[in-house]
Order: sequence, then C-alpha cells, then structure tokens
Amino acid sequence: MENISLYLVTDEAACLGRDLFWVVEEAVKGGVTMVQLREKSLGTRAFVERAARLKDMLDPYHVPLIINDRLDVALAVNADGVHVGQSDMSFPVVYDILGPDKIIGVSAETREDVREAENWDVAYLAASPLFSTPSKTDTMEPWGMDGLAWIRRNTRHKVVVIGGLGEKNVHDAIRHGADGIAVISAICSADSPQEAARSLLNTISFTFKNTQE
Repeated sequence: MENISLYLVTDEAACLGRDLFWVVEEAVKGGVTMVQLREKSLGTRAFVERAARLKDMLDPYHVPLIINDRLDVALAVNADGVHVGQSDMSFPVVYDILGPDKIIGVSAETREDVREAENWDVAYLAASPLFSTPSKTDTMEPWGMDGLAWIRRNTRHKVVVIGGLGEKNVHDAIRHGADGIAVISAICSADSPQEAARSLLNTISFTFKNTQE
C-alpha cells in the first residue's frame, strides 16, 4: 500500500535556482514518501527525459514517482502512477490503460468530485486546494478545514491535501482527516529541503500517533 504521508510535488521555480534533482533527492533523504513530477511548460521529449532521470534516482529509495496529468509520459518511463485533475483524462479511462497495479490519484475540487470518486478505486483523493496559494490558481474555492472534515466524513478513500501546507497547519490538517500532506514550496524553497522534509514528517507522525491514542 502506497504511503502518501509526505507527498512532494515538484516545481522548478520554487527551487529558487537550485538543481531540481538535488532538491528532490535531499527531500527524499529527509523522509518524503512520494514524488509527483509536475511540468506545465516542458515539451514531451524533455518531460520524458526528466521523468526517466527522476525515476532512476527514486527507485533505490523505493519512493514512487507519480506523473502529473500526462499518461503518455507515465507510460513512457514506466512511472509508478499518474495524478489526474478534473480537466484531465477521466479516472475510468486511465484505469483501463494502466490497470490495477499503478497508483492513480484524482483531484477533488468540489463535493461532487468527492461523491463521483466513491464509484472508483482511486489510490487517493487530493483535496485541492486546502488553502489559496500562488501555485494553485486554476482551481475552485479552497476547502479549508471544515471542507476537509466534510471530505473525511464522505469518502472511503485516502485523502491528501495540497495548497498552502506547512509546519503551521500540518497538525490541524491531520486532525481534520487528512491521510497525507502534499507540499511544494515548504520543501522546494526551504534552505535545507532535507531538514524541511524531516521536520514535516516528524510533525505528521507525531500527530497521527496522538490522534490514534
């Protein structure tokens, strides 16, 4: 079963001029459990080359590589899975192509998205965005903590939250029903991506432990 506790979504701009592969590897050394390669501007060939290099880097750490949106890229590099948004290829089509052995995550921006996904065997739902953030400008109104609690009550799936997550609100997100935290700048822009990841994972683990007791 995939571990979505600390889910890194890549953003080269957020790396502040540092090498993306270095940032990702440092984050993985700090405890990141899943990596999503998100490339909105790269051409297909460059995207495939980057994905293949990242998969080769992640495999020894046993950290899954998820490709954002692009099923063709995921297939080309035999990625561990794909993440699709509401404007991308539908889950049933992606599932028919990839099969049950791949990780397929789906964004949930509205209550209807959550209800629809109950009919699907998704690996996780991504509540997007939890809070407003510059990197998520093409989405619906933020869910907020009350919205997250509603999702938890109304889905059987794992829930990962993205959008404005960091040390200050990870604890509350877990307590309101998140199974994992997806971050971009909280790790990619940190002085030490490794230390940032380690600190976030410690907070997540501590909160899970105390929530279950």
